[in-house]
Amino acid sequence: MSSVETTTELRFEAPGPGSWRIDAVHFPRPVTRYWAEMHPEPFSRGVRQFAAYYGMVINGPNHQYVNGFAYSTIAPVDEAEIPARLQRADEVWAHKVWRDQLREWDETFKPASVATHRELQAVDPDALSDEALVAYLTRCAEHHREMIFQHMRFTAAPSVPTGDFVVHVGEWTGLSPSEILPLLRGAAPVSAGASAELERLRAALEDDERAQRLLASDGEPAGVLAELRSLDGEAGAAASAYLDLVGYRLLDGFDISGRFALEMPDALLRAIRVAVATSRPADDGIDQRIEDVRAKVPEEHRAEFDDLLAEARLTYRIRDERGVFSDIWASGIMRRAVLAAGRRAASKGLVRDPEHLIDATLDEMRALLQDGNGPSADELAQRSEVRLSLTAKDVPQHLGDPPSPPPDPSGLPPGARRVMRAMGLVMGEMHLSSEAEHEAKLVRGLAASPGTCEGIARRVAGPAEFDRIVEGDVLLTEATSEAFNILLPLLGAIVTDSGGRLSHAAIVAREYGIPGVVGTREGTQLIPDGARVRVDGNAGEVAVLD
Repeated sequence: MSSVETTTELRFEAPGPGSWRIDAVHFPRPVTRYWAEMHPEPFSRGVRQFAAYYGMVINGPNHQYVNGFAYSTIAPVDEAEIPARLQRADEVWAHKVWRDQLREWDETFKPASVATHRELQAVDPDALSDEALVAYLTRCAEHHREMIFQHMRFTAAPSVPTGDFVVHVGEWTGLSPSEILPLLRGAAPVSAGASAELERLRAALEDDERAQRLLASDGEPAGVLAELRSLDGEAGAAASAYLDLVGYRLLDGFDISGRFALEMPDALLRAIRVAVATSRPADDGIDQRIEDVRAKVPEEHRAEFDDLLAEARLTYRIRDERGVFSDIWASGIMRRAVLAAGRRAASKGLVRDPEHLIDATLDEMRALLQDGNGPSADELAQRSEVRLSLTAKDVPQHLGDPPSPPPDPSGLPPGARRVMRAMGLVMGEMHLSSEAEHEAKLVRGLAASPGTCEGIARRVAGPAEFDRIVEGDVLLTEATSEAFNILLPLLGAIVTDSGGRLSHAAIVAREYGIPGVVGTREGTQLIPDGARVRVDGNAGEVAVLD
C-alpha cells in the first residue's frame, strides 16, 4: 500500500479546540502507539512548569498525536494566574533565575538521571523471568516518562538568555540570527559529542598499540567493540566507560522506534575511529567573530552586549544536555527492554519479528508477556508497515482553526514582554523554514552554520540507514535530534528539510564546526541521493554539482 493510499484512509481531526500545527522538526515520521499514549502528559507537565517559573503568559506548546503524527498548539494561561505570572517575569530578570536552574541541573538532576540510566542498563532483560521482565518494562517506562518531564522543565533555562541576546543584538545591529547565533559556538560541547569519556578513550588508545591495531582491523564491528571492552588495562576500561555512556542512547529522534548506538556497531565504530584520530575542530576564530559583531553594537550598549552574551553562553549547553542526559538515553533503555520482550514474544510465536513489539502500547506489551493476550502478530506487523511508510509530508500540516500569528507581547509590562519576546524568537527559530525559491540545481534553506563543504549527499530516512554514511558525507534528512552528535565525526555537512536556526540540527552543526543548511522544505526530494553537492552554510544554499 502506498503512502498516498494509506493517508487517504486515515481521518485527521483536530485533537482539541484551537489551531494545531504539525511538528515535523521533532517528529518527521509517525510515532509508535507507546509514545503517542505516553508522551503528551509529561511533556505538558514540564511545559506548564517552565512557563510558570519564567512568568510566561501562555502554557504551551502542547502536543497531541493524530494517527501517530505530532500536532502542537499554544495553550492560553488562566486569566486568574496572569498577575502572578507578570510579577514572576520581573523576578526572572532581577534574579537571573536560569542560573538557579543551571545549578540544579549540574548538581542534582543530571547526575541523578545518569545514575538511574546506568542502574537500568546494568540489568540484562533477556535473563529475567516473564514476570520480572514485565516489572522491568514498567520501571523503564516510568523512568522514561519522568525524563520527558525533566527535558521539558529545563526548556527555558537555555532559551530565555539565548533569545534575549539575539533579540537585543538584532535591534542594535540589524544582524540576522544566522549572523548572531555563531557567537555561541563552543558553549555547548555536548552538542558536538564531546565528553570526558571520549577524551579518556582517545588518550588511552594513543598509549596502547594493541588497541590501535584492533580499532584499525576489518573485523566484524560488534566483535571489535567487544574486544576493545575486554582489553586489560586502561584501554579496555576507557572503551567500556565510553560505550556505557553512549551505547544505549538513541542515534536519532526521541521515540523507541529509533535505534540506539550499539544496534549500529558499524557506524559507531567508524565514528570512534575518526573521533580518536582527529581533535575536535578548531574554534574557527570565535573571539574574532565576537569582536566583529561587538564593533557593530553602539558604544552605549557594549557593556550590556558583554553581559547578555555571557548569560547566553552560560546556559546554552542545557538545550542539548537535557535531551542527551534525559529522555534520549531513557528512550534507548526502554527500546532495549521492549526488544527483549519482543524476542520473548517471538519465541512463543506471538510476533513475527521482535521489533514489531515496539508498535504495541505498554499495556499490550505487558499482556502479551503475561498471558499471550493482545494484538495479533499480523496486526502488529501491519502497524509497523503503516508507520514506516509515512512521513509528516504526507498528512495535513494544520488541523482545527486556521493558523494565527503568535501572541503580540508589545502590550505587556516590560518584564513579561522581554520574556515573551525571547521565548518567541527561540520558538520561531526552532520551527521556521526558508521561503526562498529553489532553482534547477540550487536548493535554498536557512544559513544555520557557516562554512562551505563539497561532498556526497547521503539521503538518510532513519537510523536504519546510518550505516550508509561514510566520512565526509553530507547528511541529507528531514530533521535530526541532538542524539545524532555521536556520529558527527563522519559528516562534512548537514542539510535538513525541517527546522530553523535553533533546531537541534543547526546547533550540532554550529557546535561541531561543519556547514549547515536547514529548513529547505524539499531538500530530500530535490537533491538526489549520491549526488555531489556544495553546501554553503553562509548563504544557506546547496548546489547540486553532478
